[in-house]
Amino acid sequence: MFSNIYLAMPLSLCLGFALTAFLLQYTAKYLPKDGGRAFAVEGQKSAGKPRGAGFIFILVFIAVAAFFAPMSFEHVLYLVLIFIAMMTGFLDDAAKTPWGEYLKGALDLVVAVATTIIFLCYNTTEIQLALFNCSFVMPRIIFAIFSVIVIWTSINVTNCSDGVDGLSGTVGIISMLGFYGFIQMVGVGSLFAPMIPAFVSVLIAYLWFNATPSKLMMGDAGSRAIGLFLAICALKCGDPFIYIPLCIVFILDGGLGLMKVFLLRFLKIHILKNVRTPLHDQVRKVWGWSNTQCVFRFAIIQMVICAAVYYLI
Repeated sequence: MFSNIYLAMPLSLCLGFALTAFLLQYTAKYLPKDGGRAFAVEGQKSAGKPRGAGFIFILVFIAVAAFFAPMSFEHVLYLVLIFIAMMTGFLDDAAKTPWGEYLKGALDLVVAVATTIIFLCYNTTEIQLALFNCSFVMPRIIFAIFSVIVIWTSINVTNCSDGVDGLSGTVGIISMLGFYGFIQMVGVGSLFAPMIPAFVSVLIAYLWFNATPSKLMMGDAGSRAIGLFLAICALKCGDPFIYIPLCIVFILDGGLGLMKVFLLRFLKIHILKNVRTPLHDQVRKVWGWSNTQCVFRFAIIQMVICAAVYYLI
């Protein structure tokens, strides 16, 4: 680990950005190619583009975080799980036949359970509700169930939101910075916090290539790892409920689609009949937003809500 804490953050930002940009520039041609998503709005425009860039920027993040951020065995295990989440996504990106929803959901559940077990081994179940200036201790079994739900949901709503050039990366950066600011304000999770700038740096470099019109896409390799990391941020900051406002765009954009499919498939309840999901398809196809408008407006919504959270605290 880099010993100078004052230089660690700027160096991790610069190195993470530079290394990711270099590798994406010269290795993207070796990534799997997108076949075009038949059911996505303008999905055919993605056909032939390199997919699975998350494989590259997640590896850079892991290396930079391991060198510059304070490392404990707990943190190492989180990096291992992020790598596993990335690899399950990348193998799906590279597969000639996409993996089934149930297989991917089961793998995400395994990662969620493993993450919860590791967290409970090193942390208490005291929850500090910063917005309400109170705290309570949640029974471990209830906390475990709640944690698995949050992690599994985070992985999948982030994955579902990855359908517009620059959207997941931009909103992901805002949410991560939201958690970083929250940690600084409440003072919980300060040893974990330096990992966040390292992740932000590689996402910024990725956006250099993914801004509209994109040259490559993160694929499941990136989106699933981002979702897992955001959930870990929520756990480590001492208030898992703060995940809701700090990731509200991901929840609404990707989560409504998951809820719609779940209710229809298992309970035969059809909701939001006239609304396309994910919501980024609704605003582009029905409301006529351009890709750039979609990214900017979703990003603005997330920034405003993060600012409101800071004000209320």
